[in-house]
Amino acid sequence: MTFSCAFKPGAIKELLMVIQRIFAAVLLMACLGLALMAWPYQAPFSYEPVGPRAFPLLMLGLMGAALLYLLIRPTAIIHTEEEPALDRETLVKIGLCIALLLIFAGLFEPLGFILSSILIGIPMARLYGGRWLPSVVVVIVMSVGLYLLFDKAMDAPLPLGLLSVLEN
Repeated sequence: MTFSCAFKPGAIKELLMVIQRIFAAVLLMACLGLALMAWPYQAPFSYEPVGPRAFPLLMLGLMGAALLYLLIRPTAIIHTEEEPALDRETLVKIGLCIALLLIFAGLFEPLGFILSSILIGIPMARLYGGRWLPSVVVVIVMSVGLYLLFDKAMDAPLPLGLLSVLEN
């Protein structure tokens, strides 16, 4: 038994647009709900100038803005032949990237921000085609630079971990 489905030219694009808009609307409602839950949150203590509620509200605001764009976008987002295929190699890279991020989360406290960023950043750079020397140099400079930016300039403390003996 065979089924045939006749679509008018452009009907697939219209269906894709409707599906994408429904998806964006549902996620936008979730963002609004989460923002309403996060808005009244006040921590009993605050070790940062902005407090712990600023980051989730900022992320939800950015996500909401992107979802609003998807809702009012005049055309659907359609995969073209010029885009890279989602083949086995790409899926392996995505899986390794997720694994590296989970390892980073586990090493963040014990090793500290700088060491865990270096240990995860170098394999991440190599995973996406970086050469050894530039990867090592850029990851070390960025790890130390981001630590100084957050800890010293923005007064948002990050753990030093094993490097805490260098503090003072």
